[in-house]
Amino acid sequence: MADLKTRLKNDLTVAMKARETVTAGALRMALTAVTNEEVSGKQARELSDDEVVKVLSREAKKRKEAAEAFDGAGRAEKADLERQELAVLETYLPKQLDDAELQSIVDKAFDAIAAQLGEAPGQKQMGQVMKAVNAEVAGRAEGGRVAAAVKAKLAG
Repeated sequence: MADLKTRLKNDLTVAMKARETVTAGALRMALTAVTNEEVSGKQARELSDDEVVKVLSREAKKRKEAAEAFDGAGRAEKADLERQELAVLETYLPKQLDDAELQSIVDKAFDAIAAQLGEAPGQKQMGQVMKAVNAEVAGRAEGGRVAAAVKAKLAG
């Protein structure tokens, strides 16, 4: 079993014993999402730690979007609950890159693609640059942030 999944299960047990309802609820939902991912498809399989991180990232994004939606609807108490669950999930995710680190990775990928092509990549090569950047970033930055940084570099 993946180490991260084991850690989630153990932390759920601790949270339940300590009667931490928000933490227990967030971990239950995360483990359910992991289990659903494991049994989806034609054959059940065991997820690696990287795959578990992807599932947790997806769940964190859902919490963030739900909190924004509840804020927009004037339901502050529900938005606060979603943010608390998001905070629990973020403890299991890799540290997010700051803007300078992300820009550095984009610059390296841009230079590597430029060396391959023999010229500076343009908008047509955005997919190549994105692929190189995403391989390096590996879940430490949201896709929207990455795309914005790549677009800015290609336009600049």
